[in-house]
Parts: sequence; C-alpha cells; structure tokens
Amino acid sequence: MRVTVKLYATLADYLPAGTRNNRLEVEVAESAAVDAVLAPFSLPAKLTHLVLLNGVFVPPGERATACLKDGDTLAVWPPIAGG
Repeated sequence: MRVTVKLYATLADYLPAGTRNNRLEVEVAESAAVDAVLAPFSLPAKLTHLVLLNGVFVPPGERATACLKDGDTLAVWPPIAGG
C-alpha cells in the first residue's frame, strides 16, 4: 500500500535527496505500524516529538501499534522552541 510521509523543519534532512515539499510517497506493508513506516528514515526518537496520522496525534506509546491504511498521511515534527 502507499502512504505519504511528511517530515517538517530539521527532520526534512532525513528525506532522500531530491525530495520536494517535505513529503514522500512510500510503499509499505499492509497494516504497517507508524514506527515501521518511520524506521527507514532513521529518525532519532528524541526528534519525533509530534506525530500525526491523518491529522490526529499518535502518542509515543501507540506508535508501535497504530496501523496505517492505503492513502494515509503521516506527518512528523521535531520539538519546537521559541518565544
């Protein structure tokens, strides 16, 4: 199945060279979990602060079991600081 992965801010550096608009369509196994989809990107766990599956927050404790469906979008942001 195909899903879209969006990596924002500094996480965009983990996308393959030539990726445009911080997004990449990937082929994954049926019912792949969030963690399994993100694993090939080698994202440091401390940088995967905000993970959204179709716009809904996926808490860290559910990322190993929350499964994706064909056409889903997974968006990831690092911790943001500022004032």
